[in-house]
Amino acid sequence: MTSPAAPRTAVSAPGRQRRRSPLVGYIFRRLITSLLILIGVTMVTFALTVMVPGDPVTAALGEGAAQNPLTRQAFIEAHSLDQPIVVQYLIYMRNLLRGDLGTSLVTGRPVATDLAAAVPATVEIAVLAIVFSLAVALVLGTFAAYRRGLVADQAVRVGTLIGLSVPTFWMALVAYYVFFLKLGIAPGSSRISPDITAPPTRTGLYTVDYLLDGDPVGLMDALAHLALPVLVLSLVTIGLLTRFSRTSVLEVLSSDAVRAARAKGLPERRIVIDYVLRGAALPILTVVGIAFGSLLSGTVLVESVFAWPGLGTYAYKAASNLDLPGVMGVGLVVGVIYVGINFLVDILYGLLDPRVRLA
Repeated sequence: MTSPAAPRTAVSAPGRQRRRSPLVGYIFRRLITSLLILIGVTMVTFALTVMVPGDPVTAALGEGAAQNPLTRQAFIEAHSLDQPIVVQYLIYMRNLLRGDLGTSLVTGRPVATDLAAAVPATVEIAVLAIVFSLAVALVLGTFAAYRRGLVADQAVRVGTLIGLSVPTFWMALVAYYVFFLKLGIAPGSSRISPDITAPPTRTGLYTVDYLLDGDPVGLMDALAHLALPVLVLSLVTIGLLTRFSRTSVLEVLSSDAVRAARAKGLPERRIVIDYVLRGAALPILTVVGIAFGSLLSGTVLVESVFAWPGLGTYAYKAASNLDLPGVMGVGLVVGVIYVGINFLVDILYGLLDPRVRLA
């Protein structure tokens, strides 16, 4: 007589591993993709800089010193300009991994030091502009979608079209002339007034550094100087985000989920917050990421009008003086900004929509 079989236990095999979370795999794939794109950015930046017309030796040494054969040859050997392009790129990558972006031919300082001062100045106006633009655009876009075809909707659409059509440089000049020269209700150029001491550098963002330093006078002065640049940048961004928000909200309003929520008798305010804005968040998030990257990399005209010492001003000076290390540094920073923002948007996509994690 055979003995009854022993009951099986739900003990997993010792070598079996727990299944990896789809979100972790999604983030890992996006991280690898972002790193490959960054390598591509360094290649494109280096190649375009090498193809820039002009003599980098003359630009660095000047006409007089560049005519000296010994001085010229010493400079070429010191910067490996006599090596093949591939070797120069590998040397550039080696220095880049060490944090060495070269020395600016205009300022005479390391490019990394110049960018460490210029990037926070641009980030400060870009962050405030995108936050203000998004807040206004969500309200206007949702309002226009709910008033589709009515006078209010047409007014919002015409207003946003005007905001998108007016050149940013012209808008900055008008704002500077009206609010500073004529009305005198806004301060002039630069980040702070001449009689205000700059805060101790912690983040490079004057508003944050003044807060950390406990200086309300400096904080109010920095905010006053931010008002006009942020307003000018926001007017264009509000037009873009409002039109896109209106389209996204209209698509969600016609969905079955919103119709079911209304059939249940839910309050309209709850439908807007829990259904409409949540459903429209993903496409709006994509446009916000692109707009923020554009603000960071395309503020040169606004910064020129308001004498704002940011990334755009630094890029203009570097390009005007054939400062190749400075141009390469700016191109690399802009590329890192775009890749970083897209990576962050991808992560937010995965957190908000579980279906994206399987892509």
